[in-house]
Amino acid sequence: MWESLARVNAVVGGVVWGPVGLALLFGTGCLLTVRTGFFQLRYFGYWMRHTIGAIFLDRNVTAHTDDEAISQFQSLCTALAATIGTGNIVGVAAAILAGGPGAVFWMWVMALLGMMTSYAENVLGICYRRRDAAGRWCGGPMYYLAEGLGGGFGRALAVLFACFCVLASFGMGNMSQINSIAGNLQAVFRVPPVATGIVLTLRVILSGLKRVAAVTEAIVPLMALFYLFGALTVVCVHWAAVPAAFAAIFRGAFGLQAAGGGVLGYGMARAISWGFKRGAFSNEAGLGASVLVHCAANVEEPVQQGMWGIFEVFADTMVVCTLTALVVLTSGLVDLDTGAALTGVEGSAMVGQAFSTVFGAFGPQFIAVSVLLFAYSTTLGWSHYGTRAVVYLLGERAAAGYKLVFAAMVLVGAVMKLDLAWALSDTFNGLMMLPNLVGVVGLSGVVVRETQAYLKRK
Repeated sequence: MWESLARVNAVVGGVVWGPVGLALLFGTGCLLTVRTGFFQLRYFGYWMRHTIGAIFLDRNVTAHTDDEAISQFQSLCTALAATIGTGNIVGVAAAILAGGPGAVFWMWVMALLGMMTSYAENVLGICYRRRDAAGRWCGGPMYYLAEGLGGGFGRALAVLFACFCVLASFGMGNMSQINSIAGNLQAVFRVPPVATGIVLTLRVILSGLKRVAAVTEAIVPLMALFYLFGALTVVCVHWAAVPAAFAAIFRGAFGLQAAGGGVLGYGMARAISWGFKRGAFSNEAGLGASVLVHCAANVEEPVQQGMWGIFEVFADTMVVCTLTALVVLTSGLVDLDTGAALTGVEGSAMVGQAFSTVFGAFGPQFIAVSVLLFAYSTTLGWSHYGTRAVVYLLGERAAAGYKLVFAAMVLVGAVMKLDLAWALSDTFNGLMMLPNLVGVVGLSGVVVRETQAYLKRK
């Protein structure tokens, strides 16, 4: 069964992550960057002050609400919980092994452009959200596709997005995350994968947005600081190798091979493909999923929530993924020309081995705990995403059934093959990305008008 599924997935994945999908992802980011006047670069200081800076200066950002909304900080933490996951550890290592060090450069490119894609998604999410009968905010790509584009075409794209979002919640948001947790706990602490799967069906997965937001508000800052401290320590110890690591990233990005001394086509296409795929897996810009939680924030200004989308991508890829890449590339575990493993260890085990060069036997344990925190918080966030997509398709009564299936898939993810879990996740991400990006491009004029109006007021 697994072999047949892998063959079908390879065909579909080859289409959605082929030239058309990559061009649409790249082109959407370029279009929004140009049409907003390079907002993410020109207003870097401004959106930093009004996102991470506002946490310390504006009580409204962190204030809890008595209604069905959540605070802006909670929306960020829940979104980051879904984005900062195994993609930041396992995904970065996998991208380097498969696409060479140059894949890291294309992850940066994808993130730089993806900042504006994420910004646009959140702006549209606030513009087209509405309250349901219970007073909860309902929003996301389904709503701006159906109502913004309108007509049968918009409604069809909304249904497609919701269907693919449900599939992605089982893949990227569940099986690949749980599989990474189970593999690490088994390798480091000898915990049976089945036991891991059972434990991770904890009640919090089945909780509503308020509970998920409360948990992620506590977990996300802790897990980020925990991992960043360890990664920075490793990079500082290997500081002398940092220039060579950056040189390998830029050399590999454009197919430059030190040994030959010339420009070669070898590896460049793979670097772009893996950089974009792993970038999308990590920061989710272009997928539209994080809008499903951002639209529940207690904010009235669309651009204000859009800036949180920019910061989300920045923190995920430009900070966390870059540090992971430097940990791997400065530890002497891969060939800096090809990205091939020199020790036979791959995936999160490679990152654990890199940490062991500084922390000794504690290194793999450090990474196992980091993967547990990262991946489990991602599962929490995606349980909400999938629930909202199912509710859009089938109504509130279907939510309980979806949550039971989601919990059951935790067990499947714990025992399935790692490579298949990641391959399915990539395909589901690509399928969800296509209708969303069509809508974002079609509604880019709305994003531009909202941005211009906001800047005039401020």
